[in-house]
Amino acid sequence: MDEGGGAPAARPRPSRASGAQTGNGCRGDRYRGGVDHRPSLDPAVAEIRLAVRTALTGLDGGVVVGLSGGADSLSLAAAVAFEAPKAGIAATAVVVDHGLQDGSDAVAGHAADLARGLGLDARVVRVEVGADGGPEAAARVARRAALATAAREAGAAAILLAHTLDDQAESVLLGLARGSGATSLAGMAPARSDDGLAWVRPLLTVRRTTTRAACAAEGLEPWDDPHNVDRRFARVRVRLDVLPLLETQIGPGVAEALARTADQLREDAEAFADMIDETIEDIVEPAEAGIAISVAALAANPAALRHRIIRHVVGSEFGVALTRAQTLEVARLVTGWTGQGPIDLPGCRARRVGARLEFTAA
Repeated sequence: MDEGGGAPAARPRPSRASGAQTGNGCRGDRYRGGVDHRPSLDPAVAEIRLAVRTALTGLDGGVVVGLSGGADSLSLAAAVAFEAPKAGIAATAVVVDHGLQDGSDAVAGHAADLARGLGLDARVVRVEVGADGGPEAAARVARRAALATAAREAGAAAILLAHTLDDQAESVLLGLARGSGATSLAGMAPARSDDGLAWVRPLLTVRRTTTRAACAAEGLEPWDDPHNVDRRFARVRVRLDVLPLLETQIGPGVAEALARTADQLREDAEAFADMIDETIEDIVEPAEAGIAISVAALAANPAALRHRIIRHVVGSEFGVALTRAQTLEVARLVTGWTGQGPIDLPGCRARRVGARLEFTAA
């Protein structure tokens, strides 16, 4: 996966105007008997351009491309450089320098130069990476904030990220191993909105081998982030060890199957979200220093919806994500009420008060 780093410069492309008028009336040796023999478009380049063209359709405003210089983001930037002008869309590449490796500034500068060589505006943004949640999570938070700021400064409507089908498969496996539930297994959405910006992933149906093939076909040399082969990171172990083992032992197509599973679970999650939106206003009411839910209404819902409502209420009101065990403990105040006392949760407390389930700030 790559979203912000750097890369070496591209080799120049052949001019489309090559081939002078010859004495027999043909334009150089690219034409034979009046037929244009220009090389056909490489399939990998064509696949990525189509994915980008589809993603750009309907966007109202410019785009920012998260560029690291790796094969995924480099092939995305090249396709955007080709497709965006045809769609009348302004495009800027933003390279986020996390400062986590020696020479990261030079790598970032290389990536920006490469983007300019492709015809994109480009800028480098240096960020400070915190420590919350571990290095990967902290870097992701800093990167997303930098991309959002750059997009707003550029007046862009969307940020394009270069996650591939392989990244999606890795996310599903990691979520499964951590027991994170259906929402996590739904993986990354092709597009979502956040604070007025669209975050779009055009390459979620594209394999990582395709992005590398596209770079090779266009004469682009991607930068290989050493972190992407560092087995200290769980995602790298999944990428280099777990997925190849599954492909060997189960058969080819595991990554595609995991991505399909994510699509199906995301559809289910969206349906549940719509059901919660339709239900929540009728069963929730304010409580002193918190919020309350009708016990009868919660009990009348299937367990899957009941648990999602509990998590939704706590998350919306207190900014806390409940674990499965915590959710089940709260649900027992509804379906297994025997007079038990309040339950202390991160940031809040849940308790049964008559016919209401109340959540108050801790």
